[in-house]
Amino acid sequence: MLIGGLQKTSLLDYPDKVSAIIFTIGCNFRCGFCYNSHLVTEINQADIIPEEVIWQFLGSRRKKLDAVVITGGEPTLQSDLLEFIKKIKSLGYLVKLDTNGTNPSILKKIIKAHLVDYLAMDIKAPLPKYAKVVNVKADADKIKESIKIIMSSGLPYEFRSTLLPALHTPEDLSAMSQLIQGAKQYFLQKFVATDSLNDKEFKKLKSFTDTEMQALAKLCAANVKKCLVR
Repeated sequence: MLIGGLQKTSLLDYPDKVSAIIFTIGCNFRCGFCYNSHLVTEINQADIIPEEVIWQFLGSRRKKLDAVVITGGEPTLQSDLLEFIKKIKSLGYLVKLDTNGTNPSILKKIIKAHLVDYLAMDIKAPLPKYAKVVNVKADADKIKESIKIIMSSGLPYEFRSTLLPALHTPEDLSAMSQLIQGAKQYFLQKFVATDSLNDKEFKKLKSFTDTEMQALAKLCAANVKKCLVR
């Protein structure tokens, strides 16, 4: 596993649980608004965290943490992800996996092996605009398959989207929510300009206002069971 970050405590990333967050290195998307450039476009080999550090930490926190969130980057790119999760589960932790939905076959294996307790998938754009937003060619069939797998998994799950006016219109949001028609939870996240963006030019771009975000959530709520601004 290529691990580029460890957040030792979070009260927000796994609903109603105290979790630690493991950040994997590498992603097959190049979203300009991604704020984890150190995991995607500005990788420093010296910053890789040895797995032994992770196991020592998790072993020492079993009475204080409930769950481990595996995010990235894109965790499903890691060749030893399943074995890594198995070891986390053996320590007694719940596991939440964040994904961009490009590897449905890996999702199937993880779910079939009962290695995950909560799933979260990013919806980047309407399918015809995916390539424009993620800056690489995207396989729409794999995105749709991952959505179907997650929604039929029987596990708690959420979909989420980071939004900004330069990339997303109300019509886009309507199409994005239709893509996950009937989903239990859809969270909209406002783009925030930081110094760690994949594309530094995005620092010049504006965000939606709070009022605009609420209007977009109301629009999406017509297609999903719950849509909230996070």
